[in-house]
Amino acid sequence: MVYIFGNWKCNPTNLKKAKEIFYTIEKNFKGNKKVHVAVFPPFVFLNSLNSEKVKKGAQDVFWEKQGAFTGEISPLMLKDAGCKYCLVGHSERRYIIGENNEIIEKKLRSCLENKIVPILCFGEREKVSFGKVKIEIKEQLKFLINYKSFKNVILAYEPVFSIGTGLVCDTSHINDVLNFLKNELNIKYKVLYGGSLNSKNCQEILEKCDINGFLVGGASLKTREFLKIIEIAEKYAKSKEK
Repeated sequence: MVYIFGNWKCNPTNLKKAKEIFYTIEKNFKGNKKVHVAVFPPFVFLNSLNSEKVKKGAQDVFWEKQGAFTGEISPLMLKDAGCKYCLVGHSERRYIIGENNEIIEKKLRSCLENKIVPILCFGEREKVSFGKVKIEIKEQLKFLINYKSFKNVILAYEPVFSIGTGLVCDTSHINDVLNFLKNELNIKYKVLYGGSLNSKNCQEILEKCDINGFLVGGASLKTREFLKIIEIAEKYAKSKEK
């Protein structure tokens, strides 16, 4: 199974455009048992975008089910809106909003308790030695190391220096991170890659890295580009069957 997830972030600015993007993807994606497609639009658009083929995810969640928490969105609200997935710990929430590991762990647990699959994001902030990369990643994922009982978690490796910069991560570095997770941290969840991902570089990453798919940022708002990525994933998945 190859996962192609599109994180729209704080885009677009109106429902008309959101519907145009979503339903163009829905119309052109024929459905494939080997490729799983989902988009993560802003909260305000969730109830207006519905499809059997293209699943929905949320970009964030609050850890309580309900109560006096002004401005927050609970996991029960996400379930009611049809969300199957939820991003947790995205770098923009870590470094712009200021979320720490304690908050991220609460959100991850809340998703699991309410049967929403969390997409736990992690990745180094800057280009540094791999020794420092390992220390940073281990700190971000330490609660997964301590709690082996977590199920149905998907990881998304997004080195911050790659996000929105056009600097896609080298495949050898991605593999080094994957090997570190499996062999040194004993973390064996599905892993997606994200960071300046597009139709020109995604095939090489699929072919050279032992990953399970992509968390696509800006390219997921460009329907032709996102559909090309899906098409490449479909061809890759088909080739693996032979």
